[in-house]
Amino acid sequence: FSLTLAADCNTVLKALQPIFQEQGMTETVHNWEDHGYLATYIKKNGSFANLRIHPHGLVLVDLQSYNDHMKGREEVDQLLNKVEERMKELFHGKIKRAKRLPAILRGGVIDRYWPTADGRLVEYDIDEVVYDEDSPFQNIKILHSKQFGNILILSGDVNLAESDLAYTQAIMGSGKEDYTGKEVLILGGGDGGILYEIVKLKPKMVTMVASNIDQMVIDGCRKYMRKTCGDVLDNLKGECYQVLIEDCIPVLKRYAKEGRMFDYVINDLTAVPISTSPEEDSTWEFLRLILDLSMKVLKQDGKYFTQGNCINLTDALTLYEEQLSRLYCPVEFSKETVCVPSYMELWVFYTIWKKQTDI
Repeated sequence: FSLTLAADCNTVLKALQPIFQEQGMTETVHNWEDHGYLATYIKKNGSFANLRIHPHGLVLVDLQSYNDHMKGREEVDQLLNKVEERMKELFHGKIKRAKRLPAILRGGVIDRYWPTADGRLVEYDIDEVVYDEDSPFQNIKILHSKQFGNILILSGDVNLAESDLAYTQAIMGSGKEDYTGKEVLILGGGDGGILYEIVKLKPKMVTMVASNIDQMVIDGCRKYMRKTCGDVLDNLKGECYQVLIEDCIPVLKRYAKEGRMFDYVINDLTAVPISTSPEEDSTWEFLRLILDLSMKVLKQDGKYFTQGNCINLTDALTLYEEQLSRLYCPVEFSKETVCVPSYMELWVFYTIWKKQTDI
């Protein structure tokens, strides 16, 4: 509750005390004089409530309980309803804002809470754990969402959902490129989404390779993300594609040494790091190395596609763009912003190409 006037802490405490006492809750009060009151109420079943009264006019009520049945949840709602009614009676329209947040469910079999790239907490409508395994490299989860279908989550990071064709299309150039008869290199992409969409466009050859690409990711996606990957992960080789389960850095160095060149390089390995201190972040070093090696295997008129990050991470994105001026060859770039459904945020994608020099 945010009040339009200062709060008389003792008056608020006395007004709300009976509500908690009716529940058989034991009260403990801490008084910090100019800093307000904290009252804790504990029930025999382990439920407890914190009532924090700030003198400047902010009253907070937090309630935590173990409820595995509907009746228990109804009891919580009834208690909070009584608190809200009593506060409205006490302050007679002098409440500027009353805000009740949905309950956060902790410790359940299904984890519904995942952070956005810029640190906001999102609650997903997840109703089933489809796949949950630890590989030598990471934890792999595939969870089912009513809105987004199956969602691939790697070590706590939402990667891709069956709803996210917009992501795949954006990192392929948003439908503006002709892949017919072209040589394409995909870095990462273990969910198979990019490979599946490019194969439809009749390229000459697509090679997919990643840094320690995780066979368990491929296995999980092949079985549970087929709306995304189709049948391309059923075999590691097809008529116009091959999947290399190798570290991408030695592969890129080998291709550069051999003089092998590609029309398109699509980097789906990692997002632009959140850190804005590249000298202290090994992820930035990895990113710069991948950029330089990719430029060495990209044809002069080729294009390099990659994801950036959340549009709100402006400092990190700006720093990434500065890195592009430090590559071994001059490059130019463009970017676009796309709404990726399961990310619940706008995402930036980059197109990078070698700068054409006059002879």
